Amino acid sequence: MILFVFGISIAVNIFFFIFAAKFKTDKVTDLSYGLSFIAVILATLLVSGNFTLVNIVVSSMICLWAIRLAGFLFMRINKMKRDKRFDGIRENFWSFLKFWVLQALSVGIIILPAVLIIPKNENSLTVLSFIGLGLWIFGLVLEAVADQQKFNFKNKPENEGRFITTGVWKYSRHPNYLGEIMCWWGVFIFCISFLSGVELLSTISPLYITLLLLFVTGIPTIENKYRDNDEYKRYAEKTGVLLPKIL
Repeated sequence: MILFVFGISIAVNIFFFIFAAKFKTDKVTDLSYGLSFIAVILATLLVSGNFTLVNIVVSSMICLWAIRLAGFLFMRINKMKRDKRFDGIRENFWSFLKFWVLQALSVGIIILPAVLIIPKNENSLTVLSFIGLGLWIFGLVLEAVADQQKFNFKNKPENEGRFITTGVWKYSRHPNYLGEIMCWWGVFIFCISFLSGVELLSTISPLYITLLLLFVTGIPTIENKYRDNDEYKRYAEKTGVLLPKIL
């Protein structure tokens, strides 16, 4: 099952890589990320044939999150035309390929808890399932609101080069990433009642996305961008990285 999952993810990403590399475009880069999750979860569900309540709910969680994110990012890149993160990378075949392979592997790691429970015939939700579902819903709404608020802010000419400090961004410097992290911890908590033994190692899923956003991509990119900005420093003093500052 794990080999099948990574195989699907790699196949989807290689397909989009060929298109992106040929046309030197960024328009399918983020789109492919969301579509990879949809392809993996639906393929796993169809192959297993286990259309139980638990499997339908967890598959819906993955698909709704992916559709929302992929749709938003595709709309954003069509507005931006190019993603500056890939300047100097998209022109280098091997560097660009490396990004796509890492993205494919990341999808396989992050989706692990969900695909591990699909071969099972679980048909009853547990207390932890409802807790996980609730956390996922809150995270999805937070991420969507944060993304839209920032998108609207950046689309105003007078905000060129500025950073948003209003809406949910008043309480967190990175509410979109907080929502993302909550979504994947929610998925894991939803699944944990149906996991046992070595399957519990799939805790790597929410840990991976949390550490990735905190220390590798996402947050460090933004923080480094404004590290010499005095206004941002004042904003950071009173606003938490993820969670609101109490004092």
